Amino acid sequence: MYKQKIWLMLAGAMTLFGCSDDAAKVSLGLFTTKDVVVSAQQDPIVTGVTCHISHVEANLDFSDPSDMSIACRQTGEITAEQMQQIDLSKDGEVVFKTSKSILFKSLKVRRIYDAKARTLLYLSYSTKETSGSHHHALSTVPLYNTQAWQWATETE
Repeated sequence: MYKQKIWLMLAGAMTLFGCSDDAAKVSLGLFTTKDVVVSAQQDPIVTGVTCHISHVEANLDFSDPSDMSIACRQTGEITAEQMQQIDLSKDGEVVFKTSKSILFKSLKVRRIYDAKARTLLYLSYSTKETSGSHHHALSTVPLYNTQAWQWATETE
């Protein structure tokens, strides 16, 4: 009975370690412990937008590199009701965040609304300077041809 419990616990742990919400994970080579990880994140408020964020994961290191890339697309309806719930200020709001080191470095994605262009901006950035730069990337999702377009033209 005791051996069966141990085997069940080991099988459960192996299943957990094998599971991931990553959309892709690509090794950078045979002699490295670094991978490019691509995660798919749906905007928690504007649920018709999905962002794919790629970044390097350095296994066995205390800190991952700060480089990242982001691509956001409309994958469902974007409504006026959703747009009325978001932060419309110039600095927007953080919609995704993940730790990149044990020393307070993180990767954040901020949603900002550009009212003049009627477009959602998704800015990914590192919170810690690396090699003299805060690495960042930008992707945009226009509201044209969405249910939110009428709202966007009326709230200029």
